[in-house]
Amino acid sequence: MPYKWACIPHRGGGVMKKFESVLRSSLVILLFFLLWDSLSRFGAVDRFILPTVTDVLHVFGQNISNGKLFGHIAVSLKRTGTGFILAVSIGVVLGVIMGWFKKTEQFLDPILQLFRNTSVLAMFPVFILAFGLGERSKVAIVFWGSIWPALLNTINGVKSIDPLLIKSARSMGISTLGLFRKVVLPAALPEILTGIRLSAGTATIILVAAEMIGANKGLGFLIFYAQQKYDIPTMYMGILTISIIGILINYGLIKLEHRTVAWRPERPHN
Repeated sequence: MPYKWACIPHRGGGVMKKFESVLRSSLVILLFFLLWDSLSRFGAVDRFILPTVTDVLHVFGQNISNGKLFGHIAVSLKRTGTGFILAVSIGVVLGVIMGWFKKTEQFLDPILQLFRNTSVLAMFPVFILAFGLGERSKVAIVFWGSIWPALLNTINGVKSIDPLLIKSARSMGISTLGLFRKVVLPAALPEILTGIRLSAGTATIILVAAEMIGANKGLGFLIFYAQQKYDIPTMYMGILTISIIGILINYGLIKLEHRTVAWRPERPHN
């Protein structure tokens, strides 16, 4: 009986570890905001350059109550989501093809290296010339910037599959479609999900820069417009809003990764 009880995992310990982790993270964030507020409130930094946390929270409350902030968030999420979904869809499919067929990878790799090492923001004028200043150019630049993590991680995930898994599946007479569905994709899934998470972060960062040119809505526009008007608390509100959205998206994707590949040993995430 004692042995049986010893074999049962102690769930309370796991809960306590998670609570301690959340507490530590919350404490670090709280200390950051306290330092920020103190530097501004006591004159260590000019209050015009760095408003107090109270000033920024006041602006937050105003923009939430009048609904303006939600309008900017909705527009930014639509642009980011469209570019991100297109990037992930094409990146994963192309990544599987390039990772599996060596000749395809050898043929496409030179142009792939050229494109992925070209600055994303340097391509923005090209997309403006091609698609104008409207929504399509912003979606296109998000797509261009966020496709590479998903594509490269998928290629790496497919290429790093244990050859013994492939040989074992083929020895049992599995079809090509079944091999991809039951062996290749599940084995490469951890790397694919990591690439998707990196693509999501990249998409958010690029969109902010894209919305600073030729936009009249969105969080990037809000930050740039507030800076031009010297409305510094609103500018910081926009920056914090983007940070919060990025954290929530990253947290959601980590949870999805844990549920999808629960069999993989847990490792720290950034």
